[in-house]
Amino acid sequence: MGSVWGNHFKLTIFGESHGGGIGCVLDGFPAGVAYDEAFVLSEMDRRAPGKNRQSTARREKDLPKILSGIFEGKTTGAPISCVIENTDTRSGDYRNLVEHPRPGHADYTGRVRYNGYNDYRGGGHFSGRLTAPMVFAGAMCKLFLRSKGMEVGSHIASIGQIMDTPFHDVDIPQEQLAELRAQPYPVINPRAQEAMLAQIDQARDSLDSIGGVIECAVTGVPAGLGSPMLCPAEGRISSILFSVPAVKGVEFGAGFSIATMRGSEANDRMYLDGDTVKTETNNNGGILGGITCGMPIIVRAAIKPTASISREQMTLNVTNGQVEPLVIKGRHDPCIVTRAAPVIEAAVAIAMTDLYLEAYGYARS
Repeated sequence: MGSVWGNHFKLTIFGESHGGGIGCVLDGFPAGVAYDEAFVLSEMDRRAPGKNRQSTARREKDLPKILSGIFEGKTTGAPISCVIENTDTRSGDYRNLVEHPRPGHADYTGRVRYNGYNDYRGGGHFSGRLTAPMVFAGAMCKLFLRSKGMEVGSHIASIGQIMDTPFHDVDIPQEQLAELRAQPYPVINPRAQEAMLAQIDQARDSLDSIGGVIECAVTGVPAGLGSPMLCPAEGRISSILFSVPAVKGVEFGAGFSIATMRGSEANDRMYLDGDTVKTETNNNGGILGGITCGMPIIVRAAIKPTASISREQMTLNVTNGQVEPLVIKGRHDPCIVTRAAPVIEAAVAIAMTDLYLEAYGYARS
């Protein structure tokens, strides 16, 4: 099972949604990074379920128990291992999914890939529950990146057809990222939030779900991170973003709209700001030729509607081969986008840590 990611810094995620617990191991994390427990717990709380009408009723404290790698308030250089207990499970709600895989979910593909031995309860290892240890790992990486002058932040770019104001492509103040992080629904335009929540309520009331987009930015990025061709910065960031359940699309800078531009519009003109090379625009999202150029990295992740909906659907009974009605039980988010911001940030922070260590090694850490 592909549960290990990274080159110079490796992340392993383990556990299943309704098992005894979930967790992660961070191998190759730099020594000497100050552990800010309050910050890490606040990041976990941003992702935690059961806090509003827009999320699942499942309640988990998501308190990470650190087993190794941190001593006297600093990382030691040894693998950092963390376990998070599962305390609020209702496994019986998922028994009917053994014969009736959910449309749009990994029930069927997991069954095929692992010959029916996979843990189906709550989605098992395919569950969004596994993003909790990813957020812990991302919080640790944010602490490291912050020591190098980099900040990672995000907002809900859209839910359904409702759009938020996008980040400015060349000027993203750290104060703005901090303000967004403090919001339960991180949006730049408060009016967009009202419309987004109304869309989620409509989906829930119709026993349905809705998706959206998270826009993430990294500021203070030095030029020169990443490699060309087969290991570009975009590819590294994208590869871990696609490990987040429900992410179905990733774009950088102007994204797919750059295909509608002419070169004279898409090219980011350079100039000197003191001794620093900057660009007037940032259509390429802070990366050129697979290597960071020193401008903010701007990346967006498209998140599909939650597959588990309360509306009756037709699906295949894999035991008798008949198409039959399915009513999904359990507790599920009508929209996972409202909890996705810290997860997308975590994935990007993990990728940026690996890219930084690849470029500069541990001596500069």
